[in-house]
Amino acid sequence: MSTYTRSMTEGSEFGNIIRFTMPLLLGNLFQQFYNIVDSVIVGQYLGSSALAAVGATGSITYFFYAFCIGISLGAGIIISQHFGAGNESEVKRYITNSAYVIGLFGLVLSVVSFIFAPSLLHLLETPDSIFDTSVGYMRIACSGTVAVAAYNWINAVMRSLGNSRIPLIFLIVASVLNVGLDLLFVIVFGMGVNGAALATIIAQGISAVSCIVFAFFKFPQFRFDRSTALFNAKAARNCISKGLPIAVQNAFISVSMIYLQRTANTFGDTVIASYTATMRVEQIIQQPFASLGAALSTFVGQNIGAGKLERCIRGYRRSMAAMAVFAVVMLVLFMLLSGPIINIFVDDADVIDIGGTALKLSACFYLFLGTIHTTRGLLNGAGDVNYAMLNGFVEVIGRIGFATLLAVVPEIGCWAVWATSGLTWFLTGLMSLIRYKGGKWRKYAVTETT
Repeated sequence: MSTYTRSMTEGSEFGNIIRFTMPLLLGNLFQQFYNIVDSVIVGQYLGSSALAAVGATGSITYFFYAFCIGISLGAGIIISQHFGAGNESEVKRYITNSAYVIGLFGLVLSVVSFIFAPSLLHLLETPDSIFDTSVGYMRIACSGTVAVAAYNWINAVMRSLGNSRIPLIFLIVASVLNVGLDLLFVIVFGMGVNGAALATIIAQGISAVSCIVFAFFKFPQFRFDRSTALFNAKAARNCISKGLPIAVQNAFISVSMIYLQRTANTFGDTVIASYTATMRVEQIIQQPFASLGAALSTFVGQNIGAGKLERCIRGYRRSMAAMAVFAVVMLVLFMLLSGPIINIFVDDADVIDIGGTALKLSACFYLFLGTIHTTRGLLNGAGDVNYAMLNGFVEVIGRIGFATLLAVVPEIGCWAVWATSGLTWFLTGLMSLIRYKGGKWRKYAVTETT
């Protein structure tokens, strides 16, 4: 086995998961660092209206990213199972064919999102005061969808092979570059929010290309022969069939977030800026949960391929315990320091007051948020991707339903935005546990061959 790959089918279950999680977590935090740097520089140097303009595009931009992320994760599930089973030729075949699929998706979505940016922001009822700025930011950000697709693809492939360290190294370099370009474009060149978007896209593109080039030189799984390099229709269909339910789930979640953003937009610039700041914090908080879930997914995929179901169950239970500890620690932290945390993003007293209270409200539901990520990691790794689509549908119903009902209650007002997220996490987390307890995921624990 290559020094750049690692099997997680032997040794301590939780030890394997945690060792894999830590580089993945650092990588995800650095990736979120892109967004934090954008928000801090935009909020502090361009003002709360500019921060609101950036925030107004977040949900709709993620809608396009979601499809690429889903297809990448679906391919990673298949690759990890073949890797665990020792099917080297199938690993290579799925790497090449997933690249063809993700490349096409990325290019098409880049073009579509650029063209329809104004129409989509009108649909979101983006305030006129920030509309033009939002359109400019979104068009630049969405033009880089192909770069986002490439990075998520190579990251998913490396994770499926047991490596979470190499993407971290390239991401750290890209993060430093992103900071420098942000300062250069926004402050020195005076490019406004467009400069922040451009800096992020350039940094992500460099990270993706560098990581892919490295993989071709160092990973034996990237040394293809004619039979594994050619397009294979069945392999491509399998990548799509595994990835599409996850992509649809992400799209459903994005649609629900778009609706929630639309709800926030109706309360004016101050609430939009507060929501933007809290979302940036929430994206950071989600990373330990998401990283643990992603590590568990790879762990389960490899062990399913090796026929070791009991290791999957033990790994899941220990991961749930670790997740619960983190959720409680974050609850205590935000109860004490929510105001100063929002102050990092903006100096506006009203934004700090609303955002600080909103963070406390959201923190009460972090245990359910962690349950979603951890349980979904097990289900995805086992190949139960059809539940992902149901999971996304529940989030749509929850966010749209709760937001619609709560926003019209005068006593609740703008707090409906954050209460909606918390209640949706509770509902979705409960359904995830029901799916796990039902045991249907065990039936999907079969590796497909081409």
